[in-house]
Amino acid sequence: MKTRVLIVDDEPIARRGIRRYLAKHNDIEVVGEAANGISAVEQINELHPDIVFLDVQMPDLDGFGVIENVEPSTGPAPVYIFVTAHDVHALRAFEVHAVDYLLKPYDKERFSKALVHARQVLEQSRKANRGLEPLLESLRNLRPLERF
Repeated sequence: MKTRVLIVDDEPIARRGIRRYLAKHNDIEVVGEAANGISAVEQINELHPDIVFLDVQMPDLDGFGVIENVEPSTGPAPVYIFVTAHDVHALRAFEVHAVDYLLKPYDKERFSKALVHARQVLEQSRKANRGLEPLLESLRNLRPLERF
């Protein structure tokens, strides 16, 4: 199963760099790119990526606004890696549960570490969800009066 990735950055060169690093991984599928926050929210809601590489400062809606505006889904939420040239947002990024914070310019080793960490978090989330599936299925099969 391929890991589905969305790249969000208002700078085309930054998006190309992320895409280039990801191309080295056969088990990664880039499902989309967004150049602003509004497009990012739409694509996250529509495409349900596993990992989102997310710039902080963008036109219309910043990276934090993106996370706040994504619709809750029945599946697991995406794992976010912030990518920015500004270190002042790092604390806030972790407060919204970003799994990593890539400070531009970064090299392929730092990028690789962030990707490995995101994939570990994603796998832990998938395992936790698989453990809950039997319970959720049994609750779905209850008749309405049995639920109370």
